[in-house]
Amino acid sequence: MSELTDLTAKAAIDAIAAGDLDATELFDACRAAAAADDLNAFTWVADQVPDLSGAAALPLRGVPLAVKDLFCTEGVPSQAGSKILEGYCPPYTATAVARLAEAGTSLLGKTNQDEFAMGSSNENSAYGPVQNPWDRSRVPGGSSGGSAAAVAAGHAPWALGTDTGGSIRQPAAHCGIVGLKPTYGSVSRYGMIAFASSLDQAGPFARTVEDVALLYSHMHGRDPRDATSVGRDDAIALPTADRLDGIRLGVPEDLTGEGIEPGVMAAFEAALETARGLGATVERVALPNAPYGLSAYYVIAPAEASSNLARFDGVRYGARAEADDLLSMYTKTRHDYFGPEVKRRILIGTYALSSGFYDAYYAGAQKARTLISRDFAAAFGGVDLIVTPTSPGIAFPLGAKTDDPLAMYLEDYFTVPISLAGIPALSLPCGLSEGMPVGLQLAGPAFSENRILAAAHALEGAFGFDSTPSRIGATA
Repeated sequence: MSELTDLTAKAAIDAIAAGDLDATELFDACRAAAAADDLNAFTWVADQVPDLSGAAALPLRGVPLAVKDLFCTEGVPSQAGSKILEGYCPPYTATAVARLAEAGTSLLGKTNQDEFAMGSSNENSAYGPVQNPWDRSRVPGGSSGGSAAAVAAGHAPWALGTDTGGSIRQPAAHCGIVGLKPTYGSVSRYGMIAFASSLDQAGPFARTVEDVALLYSHMHGRDPRDATSVGRDDAIALPTADRLDGIRLGVPEDLTGEGIEPGVMAAFEAALETARGLGATVERVALPNAPYGLSAYYVIAPAEASSNLARFDGVRYGARAEADDLLSMYTKTRHDYFGPEVKRRILIGTYALSSGFYDAYYAGAQKARTLISRDFAAAFGGVDLIVTPTSPGIAFPLGAKTDDPLAMYLEDYFTVPISLAGIPALSLPCGLSEGMPVGLQLAGPAFSENRILAAAHALEGAFGFDSTPSRIGATA
């Protein structure tokens, strides 16, 4: 069984296509691993092997897929990590999941997450925290921590997550795998339970850059049910590059100063040396407004959350608290079934949008967002990609930051400006610090996923990162 679950998705696809592996056998092995999951990575696991008799004729050959809990999947619990949606089974399936099913993936399970994708540690889930497979006393990152942990632990070859301010890249870094946040709009948001609509974007997790590229190649595209979705002018190619000759990498001096753990900085600097050895040039670039990214994000995202989560009122769907009148029912439902972090962000967002404060807070944050986007556009006039650490530190112990929201928010220091700009970025494991994975973030202009994937593939080969400790060397 372990030999099957150790296969990368591409290796499994090739083996199924060659007739050396049966898709049903692979699914059964992954289902057994997911069902035995002791990391709390899954909120639901398929109770039987689906009919995969026609899978061999499809591009993705029936390879099992783990899906974050906030993607609607018809007839399957889709709870967004919240008690207010406990047991909710939608009557339709999200476009991203449906497209991957049409390409041949099979739904293995739904993965745990921070409630409504609000968090950086997966400790805000109403269904309990996820443990990091490298060290079970530590967080896996969030909000897509269940997806990242499932892939790192070998329970799923690949997984779907979402990234609003870093929720794919940060858990990928903490769990020692690859995670891609695509260009905003390149993947349909239809069927994703919304957090912040101008920022949410779906993306893939896998153990290799090649697998991430393969999954993304079947996800993207225009969807008439999502007005913000856009098509691409180019196809996504499986990366083969092993050199970085001619690639100009920019290191933003405004995002790589104080606050980075020494071990993370050492791994980052070693990664830059590796890039130079592959032929890249490394130079400093200016992103003068990027340090304001966190402040702008924690006005914009909560404001949009305040609006999006108004629908959870005990009337239309989801949980309903008993009360004597309608207003009390609204209030009691939201009080009893939303978690503390969700309530905090709704309050922040409602305040920022309120009369007399809108211009000072929300409008000001949107102006800062525009300036950050312009900074990135100017920087890409001189470099091909921008590189930073993915997170300022390694995965921290469970409970270490739950009482300090600001410290938790600072986990997204490097990822949030990129989300505000709407551009693509990928996290790639580049080394270890204190025995825990460190992520390297590569960002490019809008729709430059092929460039990012090619560079990441070359670096991946040079780093030679071994993900095995995530499964056999974990601390109990």
